[in-house]
Amino acid sequence: MRVVVQRVSEAQVKVKSEIIGQIEQGLMVLVGIETEDSEKDVQWLCKKIVHLRIFDDEAGVMNKSLLDVDGNILAISQFTLHAKTKKGNRPSYIAAAKPEISIPLYEKFVACLEKESGKKVETGKFGAEMQVSLINDGPVTIVMDTKNKE
Repeated sequence: MRVVVQRVSEAQVKVKSEIIGQIEQGLMVLVGIETEDSEKDVQWLCKKIVHLRIFDDEAGVMNKSLLDVDGNILAISQFTLHAKTKKGNRPSYIAAAKPEISIPLYEKFVACLEKESGKKVETGKFGAEMQVSLINDGPVTIVMDTKNKE
């Protein structure tokens, strides 16, 4: 699994001009799932994301986690995170998992984030054309891939 985690002061996702998910201070997480990904990857990422110390403390040092600042999460599925761009100019998405694999793992990912954070996680709509907007606070953007966890 590959995620892009952005510290935000606000974020929202729309489908057909209707807001279906929005948060204020917290994390916007784009998540891409590959065929080989498993529940172990979900568990590792959830713990890592919720406990990442990327929010400023009183001294202005990134030393607080999402839990410390009582932040929220907006999680958006995004198969394009697994784009291969080595050949030609049209990205290949062959590494991205098919819906029969990715939908259940995405749902487990969201449920795991809810359990770890103790809050409802806002989401987009899997497979839909979405418009995502955010104010990246910092900016702070971190990319994590479960293939690099060891």
